[in-house]
Amino acid sequence: MVTGVTACGGSDDDAVHGPETILKEAQKKGFTALAAAADKAGLSGTLSNTSAQLTVFAPTDQAFNDLASKLGLANGTALVNALTAQQLQSILTYHVLASKKTAADLIAGGATQATQYSYNNANATIKLNTSSGVKITDAILTDATVTSPDVPASNGVIHVVDKVLVPPGVLNIVQTAQANPIFSSLVGAVVATNLQGTLSGAGPFTVFAPTNTAFAAAPTGLTTAQLTTVLTYHVLSGQVLSTGIPFGTRVNTVASGKTITINNTNPPSITDSTTSAAKIVAVDVRASNGVIHVIDKVLIPTLP
Repeated sequence: MVTGVTACGGSDDDAVHGPETILKEAQKKGFTALAAAADKAGLSGTLSNTSAQLTVFAPTDQAFNDLASKLGLANGTALVNALTAQQLQSILTYHVLASKKTAADLIAGGATQATQYSYNNANATIKLNTSSGVKITDAILTDATVTSPDVPASNGVIHVVDKVLVPPGVLNIVQTAQANPIFSSLVGAVVATNLQGTLSGAGPFTVFAPTNTAFAAAPTGLTTAQLTTVLTYHVLSGQVLSTGIPFGTRVNTVASGKTITINNTNPPSITDSTTSAAKIVAVDVRASNGVIHVIDKVLIPTLP
């Protein structure tokens, strides 16, 4: 598909007639999942607006398939069907910048760009790494690569990306963990203890999420009951953002009678029942039903 996009970008038809709108170019070049998502989200008019000059990071069909697979769905079509129109609108507008920016503009434009997705009364941003091409970090800390930059359109420019960017506040906590490969061990443990329904519920929750590396160093051989206690020991009832962490006090977890202490160190750390504190390595990954803070160690409560 990337080869096709590159070839089509310089086709004789475009040379004679000029490029079409972003939506038409996406349809012509085989971005079927993106076009279907735009239609369901009510954004076809936006991407066809000849008065605009937009930048669109366009995920390939394979990118939609990949996200679908992580969320337990068959393919990109199933993903578009499963998500609501509002969710798709949020996701797609997170792929759009309000003005036309070529790859050179992006490289010159700094480490962050404001998208058209509004979250908490502000335009959500993406982070750019332009040291070698253009890489984009989204709100759930996953990276997309621009595989074909500067595909022309009459109302802006398309940059093809190899991953669907996930905005803040759209997927629930379980889906957010599923969508980021560094949490695959956590997801497996949640499923093994049948906690996915709870953590997909209304909440809100605060989850201290250990990475795969943290799980690799954790104790093994726990019973299901013990593992359930360990996992719920990572969860607080209510949403606690990094700005509201009650440093230095004992905090009740969802695990009955189990507390942790969050220390105002650099980086912040969490004291559990062991002698080794867990470092908080990333904060404020916003889900639809709470927030995730990433930690480098599995928290261990006192177990029977």
